[in-house]
Amino acid sequence: MTDTATIKKLERMALQLRFDLIEMIEVGKVGHLGGSSSMAEIAACLYFHAMRYDPRNPKDPDRDRFLLSKGHCVLIQYAALAELGVIPREELKKVKTLEGCLQGHPDMDRTPGIEAVTGSLGMGLSIGLGMALGFRLDRRSSRVYVVMGDGELSEGQIWEAAMAAAAFKLDNLTAFVDLNRVQATGPTREIFDIPQIERKWAAFGWEVVSTDGHDVSRILAALDHAHKTKGRPTVIVAETVKGKGFSFAENNAAFHNNSLTAEQHRQALCELEARRAELK
Repeated sequence: MTDTATIKKLERMALQLRFDLIEMIEVGKVGHLGGSSSMAEIAACLYFHAMRYDPRNPKDPDRDRFLLSKGHCVLIQYAALAELGVIPREELKKVKTLEGCLQGHPDMDRTPGIEAVTGSLGMGLSIGLGMALGFRLDRRSSRVYVVMGDGELSEGQIWEAAMAAAAFKLDNLTAFVDLNRVQATGPTREIFDIPQIERKWAAFGWEVVSTDGHDVSRILAALDHAHKTKGRPTVIVAETVKGKGFSFAENNAAFHNNSLTAEQHRQALCELEARRAELK
């Protein structure tokens, strides 16, 4: 069981990542707030607890790998890398500009800490299983973590990769499904419904863990379960709220990718400050 101090530290980090999102998505600047904020706790638990990752040596060949398959939500990854010191904080103000190294989708050539170019949806799990196979061949203990969106599961390539990962018994591969139930233009159930997600992954040969994607202690327990699972990959199906932390954006497809008004920006900061007071 994880101690209370660690849980509180990670809750505060998830909050800080949301503050960073609002720093990047300034008034009038378009950004993927909804799907970035829905996975703030997941990013905090991975980068600041579960992963073997030394920000002073981000090219360490024995590091764990994080792949954001839903690459349009890379702002949350930029936030984590900035908090780690891998990306200079001043870059957050230059996101999605020609002057900066942080673009709207992950760029492994220009951006420190990015492990793959993603955002063409469905590709992340294939890249991840290739990495996991490579680590096995090289006898490295590195683990691979892939985060996918639930709307992204309509991509057939994901299920090809799921079959292959199970066939190769890749227990060094852990996937997350960010189950926020809203995609770019509306609820997933109305656009491309994929019912019984847990049963589907189980049928493909994966260890399946369902969790609350905003409960740090439960995310850590799920990750611990994945680490102990041998002989097959694990998928963590994380129930989340799109736009979590910002009342005007929660469960609102309009904030899949949108700009903020001055009033919404002020409201976002006020709500984050209120949450900070709760955590104290």
